[in-house]
Amino acid sequence: MGIKFKKESVLTLCILLVLLLPRQVEAQQNLQFSQYVFNMLAVNPAYAGYKEDLFANAIYRKQWVNFPGGPQTGGVSLDGALTSSRDARVGLGMQIMYDKLGPQDATSIYGMYSYRIPLNEDGDKRLCLGIGAGVTQYSIDGSTLMYNDDNDPSIPMGRASTWIPDARFGIYYYTPSWYVGASMMDLFSLYTDPSRYYWKGYQYKTIRKTQHMYVNAGCMLNLSDNFKLKPSVLWKEDFKGPSNFDFTALLLIADRLWVGGSYRTGIKLWNKPALSPDLEQLDAASFMAQFNVTQQLRIGYAYDLTINKMASYQSGSHELSIGYLFNAKRTRVTSPRYF
Repeated sequence: MGIKFKKESVLTLCILLVLLLPRQVEAQQNLQFSQYVFNMLAVNPAYAGYKEDLFANAIYRKQWVNFPGGPQTGGVSLDGALTSSRDARVGLGMQIMYDKLGPQDATSIYGMYSYRIPLNEDGDKRLCLGIGAGVTQYSIDGSTLMYNDDNDPSIPMGRASTWIPDARFGIYYYTPSWYVGASMMDLFSLYTDPSRYYWKGYQYKTIRKTQHMYVNAGCMLNLSDNFKLKPSVLWKEDFKGPSNFDFTALLLIADRLWVGGSYRTGIKLWNKPALSPDLEQLDAASFMAQFNVTQQLRIGYAYDLTINKMASYQSGSHELSIGYLFNAKRTRVTSPRYF
């Protein structure tokens, strides 16, 4: 079978495969956002309701600008704590995501529930247990491909898609000054009927996801009345490819402007047969800023600069986010929500 993206050279496609895909790995990575530190609902369902008041967030990421078929990801989320629940113990959330990579794309919708156990009288120290359930539509569009071999039967003539149910679980503990969390995503991926990914007798394993684990932690350091520092780390693990670590540091100025950056790397924590022995650890560095226009409205931007061998083939990645906090008439939050 020989195919290529329209307006894309065979050389470019080969570079993508050689540099980015671990050997023998057939499942794709989960969505990636540099600005997850401002809204962790995307990596942990137990985060639902953390800001207590209803919070809406929209985000769009264009990765590897000028690289043909580069990933594009967008999504909206809504979450908050139920005022009718005792001590605001119940948090609910919803997330809709769209991800496109070359001829394939995925659209998902998840509902999330978090039970938030208060550990002090003020309720600003809580242990949260969260679950999420939803469905994802995986699709591949054969019309975006060019044939090297006419009438290749393994390529859909048009758009082919299938719906897959899934679930996630997480735990999240926070105080006014630090947090720690862990989650397992794509819980059903190992048990999904492989025949769901067949079209006309051909299996498209590349669009099938694998289970992911996220572990993260961070804290808030008071430097002065006008300056606060928030360092954090995120460990992303799919048990097949490289173990990814995001190290982030953000400075909050006058409670209005966040500025900082992050460094992303991939390492081999233990022996994984699918990994290439000459794995390059360098990945990307990011610059981030978020401005609190008002107490309710916030706007964020991130620019990722690839620092591996892909650097000369694309112009970095751009990420834009907009968030709005629907404050209740009577504020329930007893301390600022920095996480």
